[in-house]
Amino acid sequence: MQWIVVTGGNLSGLGKGIVSGSIAKLLEPHKIVNVKCDGYLNVDPGTINPFEHGEVFVLEDGGEVDMDFGHYERFTNHTSKSSHNLTSGKIFDAVITKERKGEYLGRTVQIFPHVIDEIKRRLLSIVEEEKPDVMMVEIGGTIDDIEESWFVRSIRELSHDFPHRMTFCHLAYVPFLSGVDEVKTRLVQTSVESLLQKGIRPDVVICRAEKRMTAEAKEKIGRFCGISAEAVISDPQSETIYELPLIFEEEGLRKYLEKKLGLQTNPRLEEWKAMVERIKNKEQAVEVAICGKYTGLKDAYASIMESLVHAGAFHKVHVQWHFIDTTDICSHDDVKRKLQGMQGIIIPGGFGRRGTEGKIRVAQYARENDIPYLGLCLGLQIAVIEFARNVCGLAGANSTEFVEEGAMVEHPVIDILPGQRKVQQKGATMRLGTYTAKLMEGATVHRLYGRTEVSERHRHRYEVNPKYHALLQQQGMIFSGTSVDEDGTTLVEFMELPNNVFRGTQAHPEFKSRLIHPAPLFVGFVGDILRTSQK
Repeated sequence: MQWIVVTGGNLSGLGKGIVSGSIAKLLEPHKIVNVKCDGYLNVDPGTINPFEHGEVFVLEDGGEVDMDFGHYERFTNHTSKSSHNLTSGKIFDAVITKERKGEYLGRTVQIFPHVIDEIKRRLLSIVEEEKPDVMMVEIGGTIDDIEESWFVRSIRELSHDFPHRMTFCHLAYVPFLSGVDEVKTRLVQTSVESLLQKGIRPDVVICRAEKRMTAEAKEKIGRFCGISAEAVISDPQSETIYELPLIFEEEGLRKYLEKKLGLQTNPRLEEWKAMVERIKNKEQAVEVAICGKYTGLKDAYASIMESLVHAGAFHKVHVQWHFIDTTDICSHDDVKRKLQGMQGIIIPGGFGRRGTEGKIRVAQYARENDIPYLGLCLGLQIAVIEFARNVCGLAGANSTEFVEEGAMVEHPVIDILPGQRKVQQKGATMRLGTYTAKLMEGATVHRLYGRTEVSERHRHRYEVNPKYHALLQQQGMIFSGTSVDEDGTTLVEFMELPNNVFRGTQAHPEFKSRLIHPAPLFVGFVGDILRTSQK
């Protein structure tokens, strides 16, 4: 087994997750396990506001993990587990729990060695459980972040335990100065110097830049960093993130890693390259509105955007998305003005009541004007509330989530799960992970999935209230997919209307969408737009 460790310097947000996913893609068909080390003291990102940390990605096993796991899974055929996301919070919690139990036999508990040993133990337990060909570890933030120091130290110690089996890939920013028309390599040098000070010498230096590095620049970086020029790899700005494995292939990274790791790879990039070419083809475009409240940070909806890219490539069209903040939509005129020119509408998941009335108006506008609509999690609940108010005549219809605690809702068409009523802690307490739904034969979602039983990932507390199922269906809403809760209650998983362009799901299908295998609901959504635009 081999180890590849991805570190970053200069700046955060350079794309270490995309780099890690791209390297894993090149190493197929070998079994790669991607691990992410995050320095924050949260046990997981599940309680972090998307403005703070971007999207919370949900795994099959219900783990709420860093959004980089979305890149790992989208670039490869491997499914991650919640244990693969190590946070300082998880590590410290485990160490303190052991201390309270007396497992350290009275010794003073410290960062060194106890936290370091716990990190090493976690990493080695993943190796033992998964038995990968390559263990790929991404260390978050930058090499100089104090909260990443214990992870760096742990990896350094493991490199001594596994000599000749640890490959370090360091990602650093290389600015281009237009005034002198050249890239400046000094930032890379200082970044590598920081790495060397921590006892780690990089085997590969990946240069994040506006354009590809020249041979002269590679030679200079290699000389100052103590590596060969062939180990200096360009990571230039590209039209799509899915182009990066192809760029790395052209840069010779796969061949270099084959030689370094002693592995033979066969990533089969032909189909991947064909899909990338489809993404870059912008001859036909469709306009989609993503209507939410986290629109100030696009990373909050990363998986939705990538799912639209996948579905667009499937249909050979370019999907152009526009973020619409619903907090200031107060009237029908506001909706018409903000959605002018939009051919499709997505209301994504979210929490809290801010912006919900605006979302309800958006859903009404889509339904009444036969505009393709896709409601995801909260987006399904919004559609149900709107339908209950304006079609079923329940003027007081709402979700109990959207009112002050203790306030009464006249018609709680969306209500909290019974098992959630006594939950006190926020973290990891929702309905999380994969759940199976049975689809109604002949329904649109049945046609899109091509089967009667499907599994999608979930992250929510509230459901369509079973007390209103009959009324909603009597008025024309179709519950095209359902599941049964532990107590026997029927839960709505998929909803659609007879016009075939308005549908939603309580799940998050965006978490399972892949470039080669796009999510069926997104494929159907983009297909709806193409059909309705031709009328």
